[in-house]
Amino acid sequence: MTVHRDDARTAPTFADLTDRIKAAGLLRRRPGVYATVFAGNFLLLAATVTAFVLLGPSWWQVLTAVALGLVTTQLAFVGHDAGHRQIFARRRANDVVGHLHGALVGMSFGAWVVKHNTHHASPNHADADPDIDIPVLAFSVEQAATRRGFARWAVAHQAVLFLPLLLLEGWNLHLVAFQEALHGRVPRPRLEVALLSLHVVGYLAAVLLVLTPGQAVVFVLVHQGVWGLSMGLAFAPNHKGMPVLDPGTRLDHLHKQVLTSRDVRGGRVLGYLLGGLEHQVPHHLFPRMPRPNLGRARVLVEAFCREHDLPYTRTGPLDSYRQVLRHLHEVSAPLRT
Repeated sequence: MTVHRDDARTAPTFADLTDRIKAAGLLRRRPGVYATVFAGNFLLLAATVTAFVLLGPSWWQVLTAVALGLVTTQLAFVGHDAGHRQIFARRRANDVVGHLHGALVGMSFGAWVVKHNTHHASPNHADADPDIDIPVLAFSVEQAATRRGFARWAVAHQAVLFLPLLLLEGWNLHLVAFQEALHGRVPRPRLEVALLSLHVVGYLAAVLLVLTPGQAVVFVLVHQGVWGLSMGLAFAPNHKGMPVLDPGTRLDHLHKQVLTSRDVRGGRVLGYLLGGLEHQVPHHLFPRMPRPNLGRARVLVEAFCREHDLPYTRTGPLDSYRQVLRHLHEVSAPLRT
């Protein structure tokens, strides 16, 4: 079939969208904004540590643990931005920021970058996305059918277990960090092992010196649980419940990212809690775009998709979680029968 000139001009291409984004200056770095983010996180961390020391061996430290869990999440978001080279133009500067923030929260920056880049290259691909390769969860009927033993039972009830499982995500991040670093599956394994060891020694020394043994255990459990939950709630709405692409599926960058990603509607408070990840579609299309520019980019990207009849998914925060849980419930239905 012959393609007319007008048809060719109106066909959606990623290059056309990129031209609009560049014309709006949305790929430029925002050092001033990130300086404010660094300062804000430092003040929050300093205030939390000060409260921890001043309270001493008190059960009020449970509240400090909750606060520290939320602050840890914000530090992890900066590591996420550094991994995408959103903060500085040079890789080395981003790596320094990423490793420092990884050390603060107890994550392997190198391992996370490798895994996250793989996810960005193949979001929701059944055979390639590590973010949907979770033993105790399934994101398609086919995936659910492969589960055996305890994992099969967990998947059968995954909609109910999903939120409780997020409480364990912090522990999972620590475990994966040490596994990848100790086995040398990161770019700088010695540096990673040293930073992770420093984190563990400093963290345990602080809680054991300031708190009673019982309080220390509760503090650690609450802190890690809040961190894991808040991280999970920030990342879960992005792709979970969106179409899972069959093995071997090939799509261009524009369609691959738009069809598998979901934006979450909300204001500045939600944006802060989600670390800018509520703008998931523009983030996946332009992963190096600085976080402060994603909101403006979302308007341009959504308009572009509407012009070319590309489905653009954007919903409220509660509805996004309902969609995730509904999807998990539906794909696991065969295991319950």
